[in-house]
Amino acid sequence: MAEFSIQQAKANLSKLITRAAAGEEVVIMRGSIAVARLTPIEPKPPKRCFGMRKGKIPNLPDAFFFDPLPEEELRSWEGQSSEQNGVE
Repeated sequence: MAEFSIQQAKANLSKLITRAAAGEEVVIMRGSIAVARLTPIEPKPPKRCFGMRKGKIPNLPDAFFFDPLPEEELRSWEGQSSEQNGVE
């Protein structure tokens, strides 16, 4: 953590901003009291919009979604074990 007086910060602001943007913590002091901290601003994630992934996800056949589940998997989703249903 680098500490600078207000006077030093005024004289070297662009250098201090460069250091902060590189990830270094820069603290500005008034006498012996810390009054400000320069930190980098995190980039905003890209805004999501409807359809932005169109054509980038492979098409799945309808059968993938509409075929009935196998009995064993259906029982597990319903919270039943194979012993409860009489199947071993």
